Amino acid sequence: MHRFISKAVVIISAAALIFTSLAGCAKKPAAADNYAVVGITQEPGIFDPHTVVAAGDEEIIFNIYEGLYKFDSEGNLNPCLATDVEISDDASVYTFTIRKGVKFHDGSDLDPADVVYSIKRAAGLLDGQGGVALVSELDPVSEVKDLSDGRVQVTLESGNSELLSYFTTGIIPEGYDNCQAAPMGTGPFKFDSYNPGQSVILVRNENYWQKGLPYLDKVTFKVCADMDAGLTELSSGSIDIFPYLTTDRAAQLDSSRYNILSNGSNMVQIFALNNKVEPLNDVRVREAINYAINRDDIISVTMDGAGVKLTTAMSPALGGYYDTSLDGTFDQDLEKAKALMAEAGYENGFDITCTVTSSYLIHVNTAVELASELKAIGINMEIKQVDWATWLDTVYTGRQYETTVIALTSTYAPYDVLERYRSTSDGNFINYSNAKVDELMEKIPMTADSEERTALYHQVLGILTEDACSAYIQDPATITAVSTRLEGYHVYPMYVQDMSTVKLAQN
Repeated sequence: MHRFISKAVVIISAAALIFTSLAGCAKKPAAADNYAVVGITQEPGIFDPHTVVAAGDEEIIFNIYEGLYKFDSEGNLNPCLATDVEISDDASVYTFTIRKGVKFHDGSDLDPADVVYSIKRAAGLLDGQGGVALVSELDPVSEVKDLSDGRVQVTLESGNSELLSYFTTGIIPEGYDNCQAAPMGTGPFKFDSYNPGQSVILVRNENYWQKGLPYLDKVTFKVCADMDAGLTELSSGSIDIFPYLTTDRAAQLDSSRYNILSNGSNMVQIFALNNKVEPLNDVRVREAINYAINRDDIISVTMDGAGVKLTTAMSPALGGYYDTSLDGTFDQDLEKAKALMAEAGYENGFDITCTVTSSYLIHVNTAVELASELKAIGINMEIKQVDWATWLDTVYTGRQYETTVIALTSTYAPYDVLERYRSTSDGNFINYSNAKVDELMEKIPMTADSEERTALYHQVLGILTEDACSAYIQDPATITAVSTRLEGYHVYPMYVQDMSTVKLAQN
Protein backbone atom coordinates (compact mmCIF):
# COMPACT_ATOMS: atom_id res chain seq x y z
CA MET A 1 0.00 0.00 0.00
CA HIS A 2 3.54 2.64 1.29
CA ARG A 3 6.60 2.91 -0.23
CA PHE A 4 2.17 0.86 -0.44
CA ILE A 5 4.51 3.28 -1.31
CA SER A 6 7.06 2.99 0.74
CA LYS A 7 8.06 6.02 1.90
CA ALA A 8 5.26 7.40 2.79
CA VAL A 9 2.79 6.79 11.18
CA VAL A 10 0.64 5.66 16.63
CA ILE A 11 2.23 4.91 19.09
CA ILE A 12 -0.20 2.02 19.36
CA SER A 13 0.92 -1.26 20.81
CA ALA A 14 0.78 -4.11 18.35
CA ALA A 15 -2.32 -6.18 18.64
CA ALA A 16 -0.78 -9.61 18.70
CA LEU A 17 -1.97 -12.95 19.90
CA ILE A 18 0.59 -15.13 21.63
CA PHE A 19 -0.35 -18.71 22.26
CA THR A 20 1.46 -20.84 24.82
CA SER A 21 1.48 -24.50 25.63
CA LEU A 22 3.38 -26.97 27.78
CA ALA A 23 6.03 -28.62 25.66
CA GLY A 24 5.57 -31.90 27.46
CA CYS A 25 1.91 -32.04 26.47
CA ALA A 26 2.28 -30.95 22.86
CA LYS A 27 2.44 -33.33 19.97
CA LYS A 28 5.34 -32.50 17.70
CA PRO A 29 3.98 -31.66 14.24
CA ALA A 30 5.14 -33.55 11.21
CA ALA A 31 8.05 -31.87 9.43
CA ALA A 32 6.10 -31.79 6.18
CA ASP A 33 3.55 -29.49 7.81
CA ASN A 34 6.12 -26.99 9.11
CA TYR A 35 5.46 -24.21 6.61
CA ALA A 36 3.22 -21.19 6.07
CA VAL A 37 1.78 -19.55 2.98
CA VAL A 38 1.21 -15.78 2.99
CA GLY A 39 -1.13 -14.25 0.44
CA ILE A 40 0.09 -11.04 -1.23
CA THR A 41 -1.64 -8.95 -3.89
CA GLN A 42 1.41 -7.06 -5.11
CA GLU A 43 3.76 -8.67 -7.62
CA PRO A 44 7.29 -8.59 -6.19
CA GLY A 45 9.78 -6.54 -8.14
CA ILE A 46 12.96 -5.66 -6.25
CA PHE A 47 14.93 -7.81 -3.79
CA ASP A 48 17.87 -5.42 -3.35
CA PRO A 49 17.57 -3.82 0.11
CA HIS A 50 19.21 -0.59 -1.07
CA THR A 51 17.06 0.01 -4.14
CA VAL A 52 13.69 -1.36 -2.98
CA VAL A 53 10.78 1.07 -3.41
CA ALA A 54 7.50 -0.77 -3.00
CA ALA A 55 6.33 -1.75 0.46
CA GLY A 56 5.12 -5.08 -0.91
CA ASP A 57 8.74 -5.95 -1.69
CA GLU A 58 9.94 -4.70 1.69
CA GLU A 59 7.52 -6.95 3.57
CA ILE A 60 9.18 -9.98 1.97
CA ILE A 61 12.84 -8.96 2.23
CA PHE A 62 12.36 -8.00 5.90
CA ASN A 63 12.80 -11.74 6.48
CA ILE A 64 15.99 -11.96 4.38
CA TYR A 65 18.05 -8.91 5.35
CA GLU A 66 18.77 -7.21 8.63
CA GLY A 67 20.20 -3.82 9.48
CA LEU A 68 22.27 -2.52 12.35
CA TYR A 69 18.97 -1.67 14.01
CA LYS A 70 15.51 -3.18 13.56
CA PHE A 71 11.94 -2.26 14.48
CA ASP A 72 9.81 -4.66 16.53
CA SER A 73 6.07 -5.23 16.45
CA GLU A 74 5.43 -2.40 18.91
CA GLY A 75 7.32 0.15 16.85
CA ASN A 76 10.44 0.15 19.05
CA LEU A 77 13.81 0.57 17.38
CA ASN A 78 16.20 -2.05 18.77
CA PRO A 79 19.83 -3.10 18.18
CA CYS A 80 20.16 -5.89 15.63
CA LEU A 81 23.46 -6.46 13.79
CA ALA A 82 24.87 -3.74 16.03
CA THR A 83 24.79 -4.27 19.78
CA ASP A 84 24.84 -0.56 20.54
CA VAL A 85 25.65 2.86 19.12
CA GLU A 86 27.47 5.93 20.39
CA ILE A 87 26.32 9.24 18.89
CA SER A 88 28.46 12.35 19.20
CA ASP A 89 27.03 15.40 20.94
CA ASP A 90 26.54 17.18 17.62
CA ALA A 91 25.04 14.01 16.04
CA SER A 92 27.62 14.05 13.24
CA VAL A 93 29.35 10.77 14.17
CA TYR A 94 27.62 7.43 14.80
CA THR A 95 29.83 4.62 16.12
CA PHE A 96 28.34 1.14 16.02
CA THR A 97 29.59 -1.96 17.85
CA ILE A 98 29.06 -4.87 15.46
CA ARG A 99 27.50 -8.06 16.79
CA LYS A 100 29.73 -11.12 16.79
CA GLY A 101 28.71 -14.66 15.86
CA VAL A 102 26.46 -13.69 12.94
CA LYS A 103 26.62 -15.53 9.62
CA PHE A 104 25.34 -14.67 6.18
CA HIS A 105 23.15 -17.17 4.35
CA ASP A 106 26.18 -18.60 2.51
CA GLY A 107 27.80 -19.47 5.85
CA SER A 108 30.39 -16.66 5.83
CA ASP A 109 30.86 -14.58 8.98
CA LEU A 110 29.54 -11.04 9.29
CA ASP A 111 32.38 -8.63 10.08
CA PRO A 112 32.83 -4.84 10.16
CA ALA A 113 34.06 -4.82 6.54
CA ASP A 114 30.63 -6.04 5.41
CA VAL A 115 28.98 -3.21 7.33
CA VAL A 116 31.36 -0.63 5.85
CA TYR A 117 30.67 -1.91 2.34
CA SER A 118 26.89 -1.99 2.82
CA ILE A 119 26.59 1.49 4.27
CA LYS A 120 28.95 2.91 1.64
CA ARG A 121 26.90 1.25 -1.10
CA ALA A 122 23.62 2.56 0.34
CA ALA A 123 25.11 6.05 0.72
CA GLY A 124 26.63 6.10 -2.79
CA LEU A 125 30.25 6.19 -1.60
CA LEU A 126 31.65 3.21 -3.51
CA ASP A 127 33.92 3.71 -6.49
CA GLY A 128 31.81 4.19 -9.59
CA GLN A 129 28.68 5.35 -7.78
CA GLY A 130 29.43 9.02 -8.30
CA GLY A 131 28.17 9.94 -4.86
CA VAL A 132 24.58 9.03 -5.73
CA ALA A 133 22.99 7.41 -2.68
CA LEU A 134 20.86 4.31 -3.27
CA VAL A 135 19.10 4.99 0.05
CA SER A 136 18.42 8.71 -0.22
CA GLU A 137 18.13 9.18 3.55
CA LEU A 138 21.77 8.08 3.91
CA ASP A 139 23.01 10.75 1.50
CA PRO A 140 24.39 12.81 4.46
CA VAL A 141 26.97 10.06 5.15
CA SER A 142 30.43 11.30 4.12
CA GLU A 143 32.71 8.57 5.50
CA VAL A 144 32.42 5.01 6.81
CA LYS A 145 35.41 3.26 8.34
CA ASP A 146 36.33 0.12 10.26
CA LEU A 147 37.92 1.09 13.58
CA SER A 148 39.58 -2.36 13.77
CA ASP A 149 38.16 -3.04 17.22
CA GLY A 150 34.80 -4.47 16.20
CA ARG A 151 33.30 -1.04 15.67
CA VAL A 152 32.28 0.90 12.58
CA GLN A 153 32.30 4.70 12.55
CA VAL A 154 29.90 6.61 10.31
CA THR A 155 30.62 10.30 9.80
CA LEU A 156 28.06 12.72 8.39
CA GLU A 157 28.52 15.94 6.45
CA SER A 158 26.74 17.71 9.29
CA GLY A 159 24.84 16.79 12.43
CA ASN A 160 21.69 14.74 11.87
CA SER A 161 19.74 13.72 14.95
CA GLU A 162 17.11 11.85 12.92
CA LEU A 163 19.26 9.28 11.17
CA LEU A 164 19.31 6.23 13.46
CA SER A 165 16.09 4.73 12.11
CA TYR A 166 17.64 4.60 8.62
CA PHE A 167 20.37 2.25 9.78
CA THR A 168 17.73 -0.44 9.47
CA THR A 169 18.84 -0.75 5.84
CA GLY A 170 20.05 -4.24 4.98
CA ILE A 171 23.64 -5.39 5.47
CA ILE A 172 25.04 -7.58 2.68
CA PRO A 173 28.41 -9.33 2.21
CA GLU A 174 31.35 -7.15 1.17
CA GLY A 175 31.52 -6.91 -2.62
CA TYR A 176 28.23 -8.74 -3.16
CA ASP A 177 26.46 -7.52 -6.30
CA ASN A 178 23.75 -10.08 -6.99
CA CYS A 179 21.02 -9.00 -4.56
CA GLN A 180 18.30 -8.92 -7.20
CA ALA A 181 18.75 -12.47 -8.50
CA ALA A 182 20.03 -14.10 -5.31
CA PRO A 183 19.30 -12.02 -2.19
CA MET A 184 21.93 -12.61 0.52
CA GLY A 185 21.49 -11.40 4.07
CA THR A 186 21.63 -12.50 7.70
CA GLY A 187 17.87 -12.73 8.31
CA PRO A 188 15.87 -15.67 9.68
CA PHE A 189 14.99 -16.95 6.20
CA LYS A 190 17.05 -17.57 3.06
CA PHE A 191 15.88 -16.84 -0.46
CA ASP A 192 14.99 -20.03 -2.34
CA SER A 193 13.15 -19.05 -5.52
CA TYR A 194 10.93 -16.54 -7.28
CA ASN A 195 8.36 -17.58 -9.85
CA PRO A 196 6.92 -14.38 -11.38
CA GLY A 197 3.18 -14.14 -11.08
CA GLN A 198 3.09 -17.02 -8.64
CA SER A 199 5.32 -16.98 -5.56
CA VAL A 200 8.46 -16.16 -3.64
CA ILE A 201 9.75 -19.04 -1.51
CA LEU A 202 11.98 -18.59 1.54
CA VAL A 203 13.54 -21.39 3.61
CA ARG A 204 14.79 -21.56 7.18
CA ASN A 205 18.21 -20.10 7.95
CA GLU A 206 19.77 -22.89 9.99
CA ASN A 207 22.59 -20.58 11.12
CA TYR A 208 20.42 -17.71 12.32
CA TRP A 209 22.09 -15.85 15.18
CA GLN A 210 18.91 -15.62 17.28
CA LYS A 211 18.90 -19.13 18.68
CA GLY A 212 15.64 -21.04 18.33
CA LEU A 213 14.35 -18.86 15.51
CA PRO A 214 12.77 -19.19 13.07
CA TYR A 215 10.33 -22.01 13.75
CA LEU A 216 9.12 -22.67 10.22
CA ASP A 217 11.09 -24.58 7.61
CA LYS A 218 9.56 -22.72 4.69
CA VAL A 219 7.50 -19.62 3.96
CA THR A 220 5.79 -19.05 0.62
CA PHE A 221 4.58 -15.59 -0.38
CA LYS A 222 1.87 -16.46 -2.88
CA VAL A 223 0.76 -13.83 -5.40
CA CYS A 224 -3.01 -13.38 -5.52
CA ALA A 225 -4.71 -11.36 -8.24
CA ASP A 226 -6.68 -9.28 -5.74
CA MET A 227 -8.36 -9.44 -2.35
CA ASP A 228 -11.24 -11.57 -3.59
CA ALA A 229 -8.84 -14.12 -5.07
CA GLY A 230 -6.87 -14.13 -1.83
CA LEU A 231 -9.98 -14.72 0.24
CA THR A 232 -10.96 -17.61 -1.99
CA GLU A 233 -7.55 -19.21 -1.47
CA LEU A 234 -7.69 -18.50 2.25
CA SER A 235 -11.08 -20.19 2.53
CA SER A 236 -9.83 -23.20 0.54
CA GLY A 237 -6.83 -23.57 2.83
CA SER A 238 -4.20 -22.91 0.15
CA ILE A 239 -2.92 -19.87 2.05
CA ASP A 240 -2.60 -19.42 5.82
CA ILE A 241 -2.13 -15.68 6.29
CA PHE A 242 -3.80 -12.85 4.42
CA PRO A 243 -3.09 -9.24 5.48
CA TYR A 244 -4.73 -5.93 4.61
CA LEU A 245 -8.33 -7.11 4.72
CA THR A 246 -11.32 -4.83 4.96
CA THR A 247 -13.51 -5.24 8.05
CA ASP A 248 -16.46 -6.64 6.12
CA ARG A 249 -14.32 -9.28 4.37
CA ALA A 250 -12.74 -10.33 7.65
CA ALA A 251 -16.20 -10.74 9.18
CA GLN A 252 -17.10 -13.28 6.49
CA LEU A 253 -14.43 -15.72 7.66
CA ASP A 254 -15.09 -18.70 9.94
CA SER A 255 -13.80 -17.75 13.39
CA SER A 256 -13.10 -21.41 14.18
CA ARG A 257 -10.59 -21.52 11.32
CA TYR A 258 -9.09 -18.03 11.40
CA ASN A 259 -7.89 -15.58 14.02
CA ILE A 260 -8.50 -11.98 12.99
CA LEU A 261 -5.72 -9.65 14.19
CA SER A 262 -5.58 -5.89 13.78
CA ASN A 263 -3.41 -2.90 14.59
CA GLY A 264 -2.94 0.71 13.56
CA SER A 265 -1.15 0.58 10.25
CA ASN A 266 1.01 3.70 10.48
CA MET A 267 0.03 4.41 6.87
CA VAL A 268 -1.34 7.50 5.20
CA GLN A 269 -3.99 6.92 2.56
CA ILE A 270 -3.82 9.80 0.12
CA PHE A 271 -5.97 11.05 -2.73
CA ALA A 272 -2.86 12.22 -4.54
CA LEU A 273 -3.18 15.29 -6.75
CA ASN A 274 -0.46 15.92 -9.33
CA ASN A 275 0.44 19.51 -8.54
CA LYS A 276 1.90 20.11 -12.02
CA VAL A 277 -1.24 19.14 -13.92
CA GLU A 278 -3.96 21.68 -14.75
CA PRO A 279 -6.25 22.47 -13.03
CA LEU A 280 -4.68 20.75 -10.00
CA ASN A 281 -1.81 23.25 -10.10
CA ASP A 282 -4.29 25.79 -8.69
CA VAL A 283 -4.39 25.70 -4.87
CA ARG A 284 -8.04 26.81 -4.95
CA VAL A 285 -9.00 23.70 -6.90
CA ARG A 286 -7.07 21.48 -4.49
CA GLU A 287 -8.78 23.19 -1.55
CA ALA A 288 -12.18 22.71 -3.21
CA ILE A 289 -11.51 18.99 -3.57
CA ASN A 290 -10.54 18.77 0.10
CA TYR A 291 -13.72 20.55 1.19
CA ALA A 292 -15.92 18.50 -1.14
CA ILE A 293 -15.13 15.07 0.28
CA ASN A 294 -16.49 13.44 3.41
CA ARG A 295 -13.71 11.44 5.04
CA ASP A 296 -16.02 9.81 7.59
CA ASP A 297 -18.20 8.43 4.81
CA ILE A 298 -15.18 7.15 2.88
CA ILE A 299 -13.82 5.36 5.96
CA SER A 300 -17.25 3.88 6.61
CA VAL A 301 -17.56 2.60 3.05
CA THR A 302 -14.00 1.31 2.64
CA MET A 303 -13.06 0.12 6.12
CA ASP A 304 -16.40 -0.20 7.89
CA GLY A 305 -15.20 2.63 10.13
CA ALA A 306 -11.87 0.96 11.03
CA GLY A 307 -9.66 3.88 10.10
CA VAL A 308 -8.37 7.13 11.63
CA LYS A 309 -9.47 10.25 9.75
CA LEU A 310 -6.60 12.38 8.45
CA THR A 311 -6.37 16.06 7.64
CA THR A 312 -2.73 16.33 6.71
CA ALA A 313 0.28 14.27 5.62
CA MET A 314 0.99 12.53 8.93
CA SER A 315 -0.99 10.07 11.02
CA PRO A 316 -1.70 10.79 14.71
CA ALA A 317 0.14 7.49 15.16
CA LEU A 318 3.32 9.53 15.63
CA GLY A 319 2.03 11.15 18.77
CA GLY A 320 3.39 14.62 19.49
CA TYR A 321 4.95 15.04 16.06
CA TYR A 322 1.41 15.22 14.68
CA ASP A 323 -0.23 18.65 15.00
CA THR A 324 -3.71 18.21 16.47
CA SER A 325 -4.54 21.88 15.80
CA LEU A 326 -4.96 20.95 12.13
CA ASP A 327 -7.79 18.51 12.83
CA GLY A 328 -11.03 19.51 11.12
CA THR A 329 -9.38 21.94 8.70
CA PHE A 330 -11.07 20.28 5.75
CA ASP A 331 -14.33 19.05 7.22
CA GLN A 332 -16.84 18.80 4.38
CA ASP A 333 -18.21 22.19 3.28
CA LEU A 334 -19.79 21.98 -0.17
CA GLU A 335 -20.67 25.67 -0.37
CA LYS A 336 -17.07 26.68 0.30
CA ALA A 337 -15.90 24.07 -2.21
CA LYS A 338 -18.22 25.44 -4.91
CA ALA A 339 -17.14 29.01 -4.19
CA LEU A 340 -13.47 28.04 -4.56
CA MET A 341 -14.21 26.27 -7.84
CA ALA A 342 -15.96 29.39 -9.17
CA GLU A 343 -13.13 31.62 -7.98
CA ALA A 344 -10.67 29.43 -9.88
CA GLY A 345 -12.81 29.68 -13.03
CA TYR A 346 -14.30 26.18 -12.87
CA GLU A 347 -17.86 26.89 -11.76
CA ASN A 348 -19.01 24.30 -14.31
CA GLY A 349 -16.49 21.75 -13.10
CA PHE A 350 -14.08 19.68 -15.19
CA ASP A 351 -13.20 16.09 -16.12
CA ILE A 352 -10.32 14.23 -14.54
CA THR A 353 -8.91 10.69 -14.30
CA CYS A 354 -7.94 8.70 -11.23
CA THR A 355 -5.38 5.99 -12.04
CA VAL A 356 -5.55 3.39 -9.26
CA THR A 357 -3.95 0.00 -8.81
CA SER A 358 -6.40 -2.89 -8.98
CA SER A 359 -4.24 -4.82 -6.49
CA TYR A 360 -5.82 -3.11 -3.47
CA LEU A 361 -9.57 -3.11 -3.09
CA ILE A 362 -9.51 -0.41 -0.43
CA HIS A 363 -8.01 2.06 -2.89
CA VAL A 364 -10.39 1.12 -5.68
CA ASN A 365 -13.36 1.50 -3.33
CA THR A 366 -12.01 4.82 -2.08
CA ALA A 367 -11.71 6.08 -5.66
CA VAL A 368 -15.30 5.05 -6.38
CA GLU A 369 -16.57 6.92 -3.31
CA LEU A 370 -14.45 9.97 -4.16
CA ALA A 371 -15.86 10.04 -7.69
CA SER A 372 -19.38 10.01 -6.28
CA GLU A 373 -18.70 12.84 -3.83
CA LEU A 374 -16.81 15.07 -6.28
CA LYS A 375 -19.82 15.17 -8.60
CA ALA A 376 -21.40 17.59 -6.10
CA ILE A 377 -18.94 20.30 -7.22
CA GLY A 378 -18.99 19.40 -10.92
CA ILE A 379 -15.87 17.23 -11.06
CA ASN A 380 -16.40 14.15 -13.21
CA MET A 381 -13.73 11.63 -12.27
CA GLU A 382 -13.09 8.60 -14.45
CA ILE A 383 -11.47 5.66 -12.66
CA LYS A 384 -8.74 3.83 -14.54
CA GLN A 385 -7.59 0.57 -12.92
CA VAL A 386 -4.09 -0.69 -13.73
CA ASP A 387 -1.90 -3.50 -12.43
CA TRP A 388 0.70 -2.80 -9.78
CA ALA A 389 3.73 -2.77 -12.09
CA THR A 390 2.03 -0.28 -14.42
CA TRP A 391 1.02 1.94 -11.49
CA LEU A 392 4.54 1.91 -10.08
CA ASP A 393 6.11 2.73 -13.43
CA THR A 394 3.61 5.26 -14.75
CA VAL A 395 2.26 6.96 -11.64
CA TYR A 396 4.92 6.75 -8.94
CA THR A 397 8.11 6.76 -10.97
CA GLY A 398 6.95 8.44 -14.20
CA ARG A 399 4.50 10.88 -12.54
CA GLN A 400 2.31 10.62 -15.64
CA TYR A 401 -1.11 10.87 -14.03
CA GLU A 402 -3.70 13.34 -12.78
CA THR A 403 -4.92 11.77 -9.54
CA THR A 404 -4.46 8.45 -7.77
CA VAL A 405 -5.31 6.75 -4.47
CA ILE A 406 -2.59 4.93 -2.57
CA ALA A 407 -1.33 4.39 0.98
CA LEU A 408 2.08 5.80 1.83
CA THR A 409 4.26 3.84 4.20
CA SER A 410 7.41 4.88 6.01
CA THR A 411 9.84 3.85 8.66
CA TYR A 412 8.55 4.61 12.12
CA ALA A 413 9.97 8.14 12.03
CA PRO A 414 8.43 11.56 11.33
CA TYR A 415 11.24 12.65 9.03
CA ASP A 416 10.63 9.71 6.73
CA VAL A 417 6.94 10.61 6.56
CA LEU A 418 7.59 14.19 5.44
CA GLU A 419 10.84 13.81 3.52
CA ARG A 420 8.90 13.05 0.34
CA TYR A 421 7.59 16.63 0.23
CA ARG A 422 10.99 18.14 -0.46
CA SER A 423 10.94 19.42 -4.02
CA THR A 424 13.99 17.31 -4.93
CA SER A 425 12.85 14.06 -3.30
CA ASP A 426 12.56 10.96 -5.48
CA GLY A 427 9.42 10.11 -3.51
CA ASN A 428 7.72 13.42 -4.34
CA PHE A 429 5.43 11.85 -6.93
CA ILE A 430 2.76 14.54 -6.43
CA ASN A 431 5.24 17.13 -7.79
CA TYR A 432 4.81 19.41 -4.79
CA SER A 433 7.21 22.32 -4.36
CA ASN A 434 7.49 24.87 -1.57
CA ALA A 435 10.80 26.59 -0.75
CA LYS A 436 9.87 27.00 2.93
CA VAL A 437 9.20 23.26 3.27
CA ASP A 438 12.59 22.56 1.67
CA GLU A 439 14.23 24.94 4.15
CA LEU A 440 12.51 23.39 7.17
CA MET A 441 13.27 19.82 6.10
CA GLU A 442 16.94 20.84 5.77
CA LYS A 443 16.88 22.33 9.25
CA ILE A 444 15.14 19.50 11.14
CA PRO A 445 18.01 16.97 11.19
CA MET A 446 20.41 19.64 12.46
CA THR A 447 18.16 20.55 15.38
CA ALA A 448 19.23 18.69 18.51
CA ASP A 449 16.46 19.86 20.84
CA SER A 450 13.45 17.52 20.54
CA GLU A 451 10.87 20.23 21.31
CA GLU A 452 12.33 22.48 18.64
CA ARG A 453 12.27 19.62 16.13
CA THR A 454 8.64 18.91 16.95
CA ALA A 455 7.78 22.58 16.35
CA LEU A 456 9.51 22.41 12.96
CA TYR A 457 7.51 19.31 12.02
CA HIS A 458 4.34 21.19 12.96
CA GLN A 459 5.36 24.05 10.68
CA VAL A 460 5.82 21.66 7.76
CA LEU A 461 2.45 20.02 8.37
CA GLY A 462 0.82 23.45 8.55
CA ILE A 463 2.28 24.51 5.21
CA LEU A 464 1.26 21.25 3.53
CA THR A 465 -2.27 21.78 4.81
CA GLU A 466 -2.36 25.43 3.77
CA ASP A 467 -1.21 24.44 0.29
CA ALA A 468 -3.76 21.59 0.18
CA CYS A 469 -1.03 19.66 -1.63
CA SER A 470 -3.30 16.60 -1.81
CA ALA A 471 -6.32 15.20 0.03
CA TYR A 472 -5.52 12.89 2.94
CA ILE A 473 -8.13 10.33 3.85
CA GLN A 474 -7.24 7.89 6.63
CA ASP A 475 -4.76 5.75 8.48
CA PRO A 476 -6.48 2.42 7.75
CA ALA A 477 -6.30 -0.31 10.34
CA THR A 478 -4.27 -3.35 9.28
CA ILE A 479 -6.55 -6.38 9.53
CA THR A 480 -4.98 -9.80 9.03
CA ALA A 481 -6.52 -13.25 8.92
CA VAL A 482 -4.31 -16.03 10.30
CA SER A 483 -5.15 -19.71 10.11
CA THR A 484 -5.63 -21.37 13.48
CA ARG A 485 -3.00 -23.92 12.43
CA LEU A 486 -0.45 -21.17 13.19
CA GLU A 487 0.46 -19.01 16.17
CA GLY A 488 2.97 -16.30 17.04
CA TYR A 489 2.11 -13.90 14.21
CA HIS A 490 2.35 -10.19 15.09
CA VAL A 491 0.73 -7.29 13.25
CA TYR A 492 3.30 -4.51 12.94
CA PRO A 493 2.43 -0.79 12.87
CA MET A 494 4.33 -0.68 9.57
CA TYR A 495 4.38 -2.65 6.34
CA VAL A 496 6.11 -5.83 7.53
CA GLN A 497 5.51 -9.57 7.43
CA ASP A 498 7.74 -10.91 10.21
CA MET A 499 7.63 -14.68 9.86
CA SER A 500 10.44 -15.41 12.33
CA THR A 501 8.12 -15.91 15.31
CA VAL A 502 5.36 -17.81 13.48
CA LYS A 503 5.03 -21.50 14.26
CA LEU A 504 2.54 -24.34 14.13
CA ALA A 505 -0.09 -24.13 16.82
CA GLN A 506 0.44 -26.62 19.61
CA ASN A 507 -2.84 -28.43 20.22
